[in-house]
Amino acid sequence: MRVYSQLERRLLNEYQQGLPLSPTPFAEIARKLGVYETTVIETLRRLETEGLISRVGAVFRPNRVGASTLAAMAVPADDLERVAAIVNAFTEVNHNYEREHRYNLWFVVVAADATRLGEVLDAIENRCGYPLLDLPLEQEFFIDLGFDLQWT
Repeated sequence: MRVYSQLERRLLNEYQQGLPLSPTPFAEIARKLGVYETTVIETLRRLETEGLISRVGAVFRPNRVGASTLAAMAVPADDLERVAAIVNAFTEVNHNYEREHRYNLWFVVVAADATRLGEVLDAIENRCGYPLLDLPLEQEFFIDLGFDLQWT
């Protein structure tokens, strides 16, 4: 079982939200945590390399900056890993996840504009070889995705 350092625990728990809106957010985090900026950056890179985090950055409300959509695909279980890797390779894919449903691969795509969004969706569908279901936002709900991590 992996043991997390105090710095890792604080970064993972306290900065799920509230990333400083600043030209030097990691320097501000470092000051608050009493470490060097390079230590914060190196720790986050290590956590990403280990697959414990996927990205660090701002999250904007849907369609306030650019264009976005939720998409889903029905992928045979024995091909899911390959298809997920293709989807993940697109920089426009914010995140993806497996669901227990006929449509078992769900992902969010964010692009500069509606034209680029359509191009990305077409490219994903073509490269994966499965039809894609485009589910644009119709009604907005706020879901707080921050979790108080319990360390045992």
